Amino acid sequence: MSIPKEQLKDEAGVTPRAVQTVLDALEKLKFGAIQLTVHEGRLVQVDVTERHRYPN
Repeated sequence: MSIPKEQLKDEAGVTPRAVQTVLDALEKLKFGAIQLTVHEGRLVQVDVTERHRYPN
């Protein structure tokens, strides 16, 4: 699923900090996982687990 970055901005045209954190993690990550923690409908934590793959 791909959402245009324009749709991720608020009314003032600013990307919320939490959304920008997730986007930055996605751009940097080659292999791994991003885990989002939500409390009462709000994103409160982003965990990034990076994997390093080495050829045999």
